[in-house]
Amino acid sequence: MGTGKRTLTMAAIALVCAVTVLGAPVAAHASPSKPTPTPAPTPSGSPTPAADEELEEVRGKLEKLYHDAAVATDAYNAAEEDTQKQSGQIVELAREIVKGRAKLADLKDRAGAAARAQYRGGGLPPEARLWLSENPQAYLDGAGRVRQGEHATKGLLAEMTRTQEDLQQYARDASAQWKRLEANRKDKAAAKKKVKKQIAAAEQLESQLEKEEKERLAKLEAAAAAKAQTAWLDSGVLEDIKTKASEQGRKAVKFATEQIGKPYEWGAEGPKSYDCSGLTSQAWAAAGSGIPRTSQEQWRQLRHIDVKDMRPGDLVIYFDDASHVGMYVGDGAIVHAPRPGRTVTITGAGSMPILGVVRPDAG
Repeated sequence: MGTGKRTLTMAAIALVCAVTVLGAPVAAHASPSKPTPTPAPTPSGSPTPAADEELEEVRGKLEKLYHDAAVATDAYNAAEEDTQKQSGQIVELAREIVKGRAKLADLKDRAGAAARAQYRGGGLPPEARLWLSENPQAYLDGAGRVRQGEHATKGLLAEMTRTQEDLQQYARDASAQWKRLEANRKDKAAAKKKVKKQIAAAEQLESQLEKEEKERLAKLEAAAAAKAQTAWLDSGVLEDIKTKASEQGRKAVKFATEQIGKPYEWGAEGPKSYDCSGLTSQAWAAAGSGIPRTSQEQWRQLRHIDVKDMRPGDLVIYFDDASHVGMYVGDGAIVHAPRPGRTVTITGAGSMPILGVVRPDAG
């Protein structure tokens, strides 16, 4: 009887194992002559969610696309700024040309009148006119005025020459500015095309993600930023930052933080939307200090400050190519306009690779 029970038990175990093997996917060492069974679709019919490694790869691709879009945005903003500047210079040169032509016409009229007066006083030699004069003193006085008139005429001719030379120079300058204007318009169009291409590629990539994947991707982005910020804080950097904001700095911070929640839009300078350098340049304009429009020019032209000397209102420049900027607000944080699809927000100053810090005000 014990032997019979053991036999039934072993048979039951064998049956369970057989069912398990038949229900499981074919092992990697299965015979190549037997096709691999297709896994049954999930009840919902939805695709299998991407693994964290795949989402991390997507995050890296998005980061690069948006970084390239930021670089192109800076190029667009620079070309736009130069275009406006050159347009203004061309208008000013045109005004100078109009004034110069009017001045030249007036000089020609005056020179013509002087020449006609000299012609009417011509004829006999001066000594003969002196002998025949009934009033020698009056003649001598008149002769002095004639010589003054001759000097004045020479002065008019010299001024006419200078005016003509000025007009020629204005025309050359206007032509050069026009060529630069056209070149900048082409640069601006090329940058605009690149910005749109990079953003469209990023949006297409994001559109392929399911809602749950987008939520996980956002968590991965937040985790990466938090990790970078923690590493920055762990360096002890905040222990050395004790400088208080200047009066202008407080005004700039107030303006920038009042824009929190407004959408990022490339090339925008407010009031409804901003890009990163549009926010910082407008904040400092509101504080009474005009600064360059782009993050790259802000880095190039403004005074560099050690991180330990950083104070609220200073600008933190990011990445090796200075393609992003935020404003330090204190306590290890910045306010910035991150990228398309995001809004103006506060984040850790160390959440991105810091290139350096610049100070717009000299105080």
